[in-house]
Amino acid sequence: MHDPYEWYPILKLNSQIDAVAAYDENLLVGTKQGHLIMYSVTRKSPDQKYEVQLLRYNKNFYRKPIQQLFVIAPLNILIILVDNMIYVHDLSSMNFPLITSLPKTKGANLFTVDIKNQTDKSLTLKQSYIVRLCVAVKKKLQLFYWKNKEFLEFGEDISISDYAKSLAWCQETICVGFKAEYALIQLGEKNKQQELFSTGRNMEPNVIKLNDSTFALIKDSQSVFVETDGNLLVKNAVKWTEMPLAVAYDEPYIVALLNDSVEVRAVQPTLLVQSMKISNPQLICYCSSGVLYVSADFHVYRVQAIPVARQIKTLIDERQFQLALQLCNISDEPEAEKMKNRHQIQTLYAYDLFSSKQFTESMKQFLALDTDPYDVIRLFPNFLPQNGPPGSEDSTPSEGPPKFQNRDQEKSIMALIEYLTEARLLLMQKKKDPAERDQTLQIIDTTLLKCYLNTNDALIAPLLRLNNCHIVDTEKTLKKHKKYSELIILYETKGLHHRALELLEKQADQADSSLRGHERTVQYLQRLGKENIDLIFQFAGWVLERHPEDGLKIFTEDIQEVEQLPRPKVLDYLNRTNKSLVIPYLEHVIYIWNDTNPLLHNALVHQYREKVLQLCDPSSPAADQVAGQNIRSKMINFLETSDYYVPETVLTHFPFDYLHEERAVLLGKFGRHEKALTIYVTVLNDIEKAAHYCERVYKEGKSGSENVYIILLQLLISPPESWLVGVTPPVPPKPDIEMALTLLEGNASKIPPAKALKILPKDIPVYKINHYLNISLGQHLTDKRNKQILRGLLYAEHLQVQEQRIQFESQNMLLTEWNICSVCKKKFSNQSAFIRNPNGDVIHFSCQDTQKRLS
Repeated sequence: MHDPYEWYPILKLNSQIDAVAAYDENLLVGTKQGHLIMYSVTRKSPDQKYEVQLLRYNKNFYRKPIQQLFVIAPLNILIILVDNMIYVHDLSSMNFPLITSLPKTKGANLFTVDIKNQTDKSLTLKQSYIVRLCVAVKKKLQLFYWKNKEFLEFGEDISISDYAKSLAWCQETICVGFKAEYALIQLGEKNKQQELFSTGRNMEPNVIKLNDSTFALIKDSQSVFVETDGNLLVKNAVKWTEMPLAVAYDEPYIVALLNDSVEVRAVQPTLLVQSMKISNPQLICYCSSGVLYVSADFHVYRVQAIPVARQIKTLIDERQFQLALQLCNISDEPEAEKMKNRHQIQTLYAYDLFSSKQFTESMKQFLALDTDPYDVIRLFPNFLPQNGPPGSEDSTPSEGPPKFQNRDQEKSIMALIEYLTEARLLLMQKKKDPAERDQTLQIIDTTLLKCYLNTNDALIAPLLRLNNCHIVDTEKTLKKHKKYSELIILYETKGLHHRALELLEKQADQADSSLRGHERTVQYLQRLGKENIDLIFQFAGWVLERHPEDGLKIFTEDIQEVEQLPRPKVLDYLNRTNKSLVIPYLEHVIYIWNDTNPLLHNALVHQYREKVLQLCDPSSPAADQVAGQNIRSKMINFLETSDYYVPETVLTHFPFDYLHEERAVLLGKFGRHEKALTIYVTVLNDIEKAAHYCERVYKEGKSGSENVYIILLQLLISPPESWLVGVTPPVPPKPDIEMALTLLEGNASKIPPAKALKILPKDIPVYKINHYLNISLGQHLTDKRNKQILRGLLYAEHLQVQEQRIQFESQNMLLTEWNICSVCKKKFSNQSAFIRNPNGDVIHFSCQDTQKRLS
């Protein structure tokens, strides 16, 4: 281990030394005889000896032993405990003249001082200091503060359980060492006291201030660190070779006086740094960073730190990076150089932690340093991308990354995952060049993928969906591990759909493949959308051929991408590849998606017609004929209910000698009711369907619907000899007067009497049409009465409106020069346009918008 200090005997007195204080290049010594002596300690170069020059010597300073000295250099005051009382002397004058004394402290045995440095926020940036003094007097603590060259009391005295033998003050907390234990006192209204722990076998307690929040306490042969809130920092305890006599802190080292030596240890990490042989050391005094004084009987030694730069170099060689960092922080180098050195040391420390198998701590260091993720990944050669970023070849130590086995390898990968996840999050929050960020994200995600392959497969898919992995490297890795499902996700996120679909088709028949079957292909094709319609057609074929029903879902699934596919193109594709699926596809499009495209409606009619003609052929099997009749029923229902096919276009494809009912429906769609009803009456001989036809047409209310029943009556009473040109009915039709009368009676309100009576045979008895005439005439009378009532109501409403008009016109108002606008409070001039509100207020026409805003 390196030696951070060198020590030099600089002084030998004839009197026993009881107190030592130092500041800058000055050393003050108080003796048992009450002498106070001040020296300057200097040297011109590190190779020369220290020159000790006597500056002041007050032989008759006090007649009692000087018990304790404390210098406040910025204020030029010296606080002395002598004859069990506090005195304050002027440090800037010869012979240290007395400034003030504190008679109240008579009986004191110990004191401690708290100094706060404050900077004036004005332009002068003047430094000011708050000095507080705590004096142990018997079983009490007295508190004072310095103002106008005297110490004034603040707060009441604090009672303690025993005589204080050691004191230290941090912020608003005082730590007291008694003969048997330690305690904390939280300053405030109640001055809360908290017992800590015993002093152990060492009956001489020792407390020092480590920093603004931590005390160092001696317990047996170790220094224990306690925070101001009472929390014990067990991990940082410093163990000494034997029970220390006194302790001082010189960042980053803690120095203890032992029986025949001075021992130096680091606080973090807690390790022995140096041991200096000094016989019978008694007092230790901190002067400034890197300078301590030790007194032993009649001698004084200067303990001087070796230059920080030399220490850092030695520590780096010895791989003591934590200590090197602490020294770097307190060095007097320029801030820019200090930051550069600190970064270099931290980087070396991070690599050393990794080599020492402290993987988590190592990754935390890399994260704090904002190290290039590629340099961290280089510690894992198997995870390196094929082509790394330029300029990163010399970032890792020259000996190369260590190799670990089994459990250590797994721990290192888990630490890397945690690092890369955090690094990725920080990278997304940074403002940097998008191209550079994308390249780094690609490296991070590709490495995370390889990590997950070694630890947790479930995390691979979510990572791939982020779409940042390097395609070539990731593809090769996934194929090597036979992660075909994940490979599909990679292809999909990168837009490589052709590769994905080829792999799905290839793996569909592999018994041991995670992609076995056709379901993944169907799902993939459903997500592609209309811009990839040609690719869908290319790879849908094998699914439609082997699994038609599931294959049809590629074009009929109720998801946005499928619904937006160009339906005429899909129809054409199915017509060419799998005609049996055309009708199910069109039915889904029309009935489920409510498509109104006439092209698709026409197509469904044609498909129905072709299927019926194919299955209903007399030579077809019975089962086919039954299926054909079912399809025919669907076709007739579709022809009756759909309003979007073109009847004229569809009708030209229907035969004259077959599908007569369908022809009747189509004729009726474009208003040729006479021909339609002729087919029902003369060819189909189905008066019930003819009546149903009339009822449907009458309800629709389209052109010619008012005469549809008259046409049917005409056909029943005087059937035509032929129903189509060149075609004669199979059985010559005969008049059916009874059916006509039944129809007339059942639909009396829908058949105009004048037209009905005109076509009825003259020899029909009146009693047979009596019911019809009564209903018909009653309906006409009801209609006439309703119209008269409506006319009366309209006339009454007209009279009410006229009455209101007369009432409003009868109102008047007088506007004089004394009237003012209720909005702007101005008078109305001769040229003013105004309006009158319903409440009677008159305002300027231009003020109405203002009034609306105010209301």
